[in-house]
Amino acid sequence: MIRLSLFFILFTSFLSCNVQDSPKVKIPVIVTEKVKSDSDDPAIWFNKEDPAKSLILGTDKGNDTLDGGLYVFDLNGKIDYGKSVLGLKRPNNVDIAYGLMVLGKKTDIAVCTERNTNTIRVFSLPEMQSIDNGGIPVFEGESLRSPMGVALFKDSRTDIIYAFVGRKTGPKLNYIFQYLLSADNNGVVKGQLVRKFGKFSGKKEIESIVVDNELGYVYYSDEGKGVRKYYAHPDSSSAELALFARKKVKEDHEGLSIFKNPDGTGFILLSDQQANQFNAYPREGQKDNPHKHGLIKKIHASSLESDGSEVLHLPLNNTFKKGIFVAMSTDGTFQYYRWEDFFE
Repeated sequence: MIRLSLFFILFTSFLSCNVQDSPKVKIPVIVTEKVKSDSDDPAIWFNKEDPAKSLILGTDKGNDTLDGGLYVFDLNGKIDYGKSVLGLKRPNNVDIAYGLMVLGKKTDIAVCTERNTNTIRVFSLPEMQSIDNGGIPVFEGESLRSPMGVALFKDSRTDIIYAFVGRKTGPKLNYIFQYLLSADNNGVVKGQLVRKFGKFSGKKEIESIVVDNELGYVYYSDEGKGVRKYYAHPDSSSAELALFARKKVKEDHEGLSIFKNPDGTGFILLSDQQANQFNAYPREGQKDNPHKHGLIKKIHASSLESDGSEVLHLPLNNTFKKGIFVAMSTDGTFQYYRWEDFFE
């Protein structure tokens, strides 16, 4: 473990000084069936009992009527209409957490925002049954609501799960609201506001949010400025820890995902939307500063103007033996890459 940690520290330090550009366009091994209207953001549910039956979730924003959806795909990219949730009012981002206590049972959940109802929606996994009584209201009392981004944080000390929610537009301070999720005696999941935090440049919007559960950080893309980093726990300081990726991004800082090695190293992946590429930054920062995340690699992908991505470092099946990277593409699909192909 010590040798592995040392390797990744030296590797990322080297790359920080020598940015690696992979001009070869990465090609996915699987492209999903198309959603009805407007694909946006993926999430991965890992089936611990049978990894080959893991699921990919993806939102379809639809239009301003009821044709949005939270689609469920298998690892071959086929839509499971029995599990997919259709008829949502402009769902944006989606995330997954494991082990929320519901009626005395640990329940895996998928949470997405539903912009036109000013709520977040909660569904059990893998059944994809609604357990929120129609939605949890967010940004109540605010003049600016319209939730877009969402990410889930599970506190390893308490097993409490929190939802970070961003919005279409908001103030320059306290842009992000953090909610504690819990189920009542009827098995209905509720949200309790526990924190307001987060700076906003005032340029464009904030949509993509990602949480590093193991290291205890939350990151979000301030689209016209860079990536911002804070502590994830609600009792922590709300001081900004880092603002990075300010340069070498063509336009629009978008989807965020984190590739995690067991020793705490890994990569933060940012979609440089208009460049059709993903920029990689060291998860652990630099040896002398864990909050300094310099660009180490540019990865060109076939995914078009990707809004969202997700990555998993665990083996799933014979196709994805070392992990999977999933990226949304504006052609209405989600694209699956072998991790070893994507990051080679």
